[in-house]
Amino acid sequence: MTPGQILAAILLAMAVSAAGTWRVQDWRYDGKLADQAGQFQTDLGLVSAAAAKQARDETDKRLALEQQLAGQDQQHTRELSDAQRNQAVLRDRLATSDVRLSVLLDAADSAGGCNVPAAPGAVGVVHGAARAQLDPAHAQRILAITGDGDQGLIALRACQAYVRAIAR
Repeated sequence: MTPGQILAAILLAMAVSAAGTWRVQDWRYDGKLADQAGQFQTDLGLVSAAAAKQARDETDKRLALEQQLAGQDQQHTRELSDAQRNQAVLRDRLATSDVRLSVLLDAADSAGGCNVPAAPGAVGVVHGAARAQLDPAHAQRILAITGDGDQGLIALRACQAYVRAIAR
């Protein structure tokens, strides 16, 4: 064998060895890559399931809060309409003189200039402290002021309940 043939045989052996090694490495890395891809898919599935569960939980919380707020809104609306209805009934009764608005008088107040006896006389049917009836127009104004106050308190309670509900 000539040195050229020996060199060619060595080069051929090296090429076959490199190709074989390349093929073995390819098989080995293909297996590792396949394992890694499978593990990645498993991890991705777990992460996706956890994210979907968290999104469902948040949606459920939001829906529960919306239902709670709707119930509170209905309750406060009912309270407001009841207060308005009661105020209207009282206003009508004041207008028809079915009921009269009166105030207690301080019998010890000499500056008032109104000497109303503290004890009821034979003519009166009121037992107890001396009272004075208000003019119906003044009574209507007082009733309007207290009605506005009632509505303000109901609205304040509604706002406080809303803030407490969303702060949780």
